[in-house]
Amino acid sequence: MQTISPPAVKEVFTRITQELGKVMVGQEKIIELLLVSLFSRGHCVLIGVPGLAKTLLVRSLAETLHLSFKRIQFTPDLMPSDIIGSELVQERDGKLAFEYVSGPVFANLLLADEVNRT
Repeated sequence: MQTISPPAVKEVFTRITQELGKVMVGQEKIIELLLVSLFSRGHCVLIGVPGLAKTLLVRSLAETLHLSFKRIQFTPDLMPSDIIGSELVQERDGKLAFEYVSGPVFANLLLADEVNRT
């Protein structure tokens, strides 16, 4: 694994924070903690009432870093195939063939929304 110098980390942190600050005004602390989680290769739990722009924050972070972003809406009827994907039968040139359609879990940044509902 490559070692990165502290000044380089600080520069990247500052650039990402400035970019996210354009979208998330007044949320410096949550941005800082989210980036700490990202830099430490960890997971992050964002807790808050609806409308606090949690999805916007994660989507903006993915766009800033040019990463793929997906969201899973947890509902009581959620099935494993809704998360990992499934094989679908497709018709091509008059023949049937299976085609795998990947689920949202195959993204760089994944937001599991409203997990408490499942």
